[in-house]
Amino acid sequence: MAVAEVSLEHLFRVFTMPEGKDSKLAQIEQHLSDNLADFLSQHVVTKVTSLEQIEQSFAEFNVPEHPEFVSEHAANLLEKLVANSVNTYSPTFIGHMTSALPYFHLSLAKLLVGLNQNLVKIETSKAFTPLERQVLGMMHELVYAQDSEFYNTYLHSANHALGAFCSGGTIANVTALWVARNKALAADGVFKGVAREGLAAGLAYYGYKKMAILSSRRGHYSLSKSVDLLGLGREQLITLDCPTQRLSPEKALAFGKQYAEQGNKILSIVGVAGTTETGHVDPLDELADVAAELDCHFHVDAAWGGATLFSSTHRNILKGIQRADSVTIDAHKQMYVPMGAGMVLFKDPNDSNAVRHHANYILRAGSKDLGATTLEGSRNGMAMMVYASLHIFGRLGYELLIDQSIEKAKIFARMIQSHPDFELITHPTLSLLTYRVNPQEVQLQVKAQPSLSPEFNEKLDKLTVYVQKQQREAGKSFVSRTRLQTQTYGDQTLTVFRVVLANPLTTEKDLQNILDEQIAIASKSVNWAQLTEKSTL
Repeated sequence: MAVAEVSLEHLFRVFTMPEGKDSKLAQIEQHLSDNLADFLSQHVVTKVTSLEQIEQSFAEFNVPEHPEFVSEHAANLLEKLVANSVNTYSPTFIGHMTSALPYFHLSLAKLLVGLNQNLVKIETSKAFTPLERQVLGMMHELVYAQDSEFYNTYLHSANHALGAFCSGGTIANVTALWVARNKALAADGVFKGVAREGLAAGLAYYGYKKMAILSSRRGHYSLSKSVDLLGLGREQLITLDCPTQRLSPEKALAFGKQYAEQGNKILSIVGVAGTTETGHVDPLDELADVAAELDCHFHVDAAWGGATLFSSTHRNILKGIQRADSVTIDAHKQMYVPMGAGMVLFKDPNDSNAVRHHANYILRAGSKDLGATTLEGSRNGMAMMVYASLHIFGRLGYELLIDQSIEKAKIFARMIQSHPDFELITHPTLSLLTYRVNPQEVQLQVKAQPSLSPEFNEKLDKLTVYVQKQQREAGKSFVSRTRLQTQTYGDQTLTVFRVVLANPLTTEKDLQNILDEQIAIASKSVNWAQLTEKSTL
């Protein structure tokens, strides 16, 4: 193997002059541009390779002493990295909230990297800053629908922000709750505010023993990170049972009043618009009433479901979201933008000032530097990708994508229900659903004798795990799995398949093939034989 030259001349060429059109990197780039799906099908290898085997390719811990030619390194990436990646573009990859992307993002990604803007400040982003503010304004209008005077006043105001871009839903949720905490324990002339004096001083000054965040058990794990980071303590993330997969306003109000009577304060109720596990939407309008009665912040985590607002047919599922103080939306989910495009939106443009920071060399007072009100500092201009998608798809294009995903989920649910050996566990509200393999013989026995349910469910859990693992390792298709409780089975926790139908390339034939494969795997397993034997229980 040839060794690259160690010289300023060589390094200068790396910065300025791409290798020839016949180089490996150039070939990769051309193949990606010509036919992304074909590139992935050729290079992402569907074979059983354990994580331990892959780790062997990344076991060297010393920084390489000598430089490597770009083409040689590109060939190594194909072999070690690309071949062992996940083909999220595949129409049969329906297990997670990651999907195929429109082709134009490949070229835009190259432009984004080439420009290498840093959105922390105007001096390193210039046009990207007003572009990002415009995108936040567009998404704010989608949620809150304020009049033109409102947006003319606040869209590019140096003293306000309609929201913040961030790397994803986790940072968006943390930012929303950070704002809520600083507002709840704000300066008042005597007290300097929690941002200056700290949480203990804030709680003492306002007379609270503890402060909590309230959600259903379907709330995202980022909420647990939030209470940790904000100093509230993980035990102050209060999650209520949700057998219907939705947070009960009555339970939330009852707990909130009880918590307050004990000398505590509910900082925020978090309603979920599209839960990660089942895609359900909390009763947002009613929860807004509860938040008002408890005098607390109302945050809606719409990382998944927020894009439903593009659909005139289905947007009413999110009724009440416009009453939220803050909303999280991930463009890298149902807006089909590459990873790293989360947003938090604030109903009140003044709210961002609760976390405003300044520094002498950057983020100067009165500037329009975006970093003054964002948790993250240096970050790229992902807003450009959202900007492009909003224009290339338009609202009507997004409406079509959202509508077909929800319809496809309903079709798949009907396919599951019509098959004697499957059981639909949660019906789709948006484009997520859960189900499991459940032999007809078992379903009939449990119907006749419900007391057998717990023991059968234990065996069905093992069957579900087995089928999901075998299907994943076979590499033809992928569904994920989770554990949850439902109204049907009371306090029994079930292991189920979890499916996300967002890829517009997924067909009904693909879905039928996935079911056929699951039954084929299940029927050959020991678990199936044990379940279907008359003497099982």
